[in-house]
Amino acid sequence: MHPFTERAIAIIRSIPYGKIMTYGQIAALAGSPRGARQVVRILHSMSDSHMLPWHRVVNAKGEIAIKDEETHYLQMSLLKKEGIIVDEHHRINLKQYRHDDQEHRRG
Repeated sequence: MHPFTERAIAIIRSIPYGKIMTYGQIAALAGSPRGARQVVRILHSMSDSHMLPWHRVVNAKGEIAIKDEETHYLQMSLLKKEGIIVDEHHRINLKQYRHDDQEHRRG
């Protein structure tokens, strides 16, 4: 497994209950600031096998980015169960719910 993938998986696993992170935020913390699409790929292909809280990852606008309607509503439901408010436009307030992961910061 590539180091970026290992770091991204560790970061995704660390997202606490009731918090979210963005694809780009995870990519930057994992060492590839332009690697948001790689994070999407990791979530798509490895969420089940690594038991990742995939539902806690949204796009840079705080939107649920999954196009498949059933999975889109599943993600929204899982977030709401954690107390995360999803508005009528299916957006989440990033200022309120974004997890600022200091543990994985470089420097």
